[in-house]
Amino acid sequence: QVQLVESGGGLVQAGDSLRLSCAASGRAFSTFSVYAMGWFRRVPGKDRELIAAISRRGTTYYAESVKGRFTVSRDNAENMVYLQMNSLKPEETADYYCAGNPGGVIGSSRPEMYTYWGQGTQVSVSA
Repeated sequence: QVQLVESGGGLVQAGDSLRLSCAASGRAFSTFSVYAMGWFRRVPGKDRELIAAISRRGTTYYAESVKGRFTVSRDNAENMVYLQMNSLKPEETADYYCAGNPGGVIGSSRPEMYTYWGQGTQVSVSA
């Protein structure tokens, strides 16, 4: 069974930090290192938005809205990907999802490029 499981969400105040984690398991992720991994968020009433991604080679992508505040990283030995979020804003209250792209590259922000998805973790930022 292929699984992506996010953790680390919660309720914080504006300006606080959170670190999200995503654990990958299952047969498809036996070669975790070849995957590009992305972090999406969905604000209620809006579409999923790619906010950060890391390629199989470690190249990173950030949406303009999070550049300089969020950092994506991965640990291939542990099949983990992380999203460090600093200086959080109330408008970033959303469900956050990690996703795996077996193509390994991060040239597109389209959700359809990602094959595997976690169930999401909720982040709430109060003013």
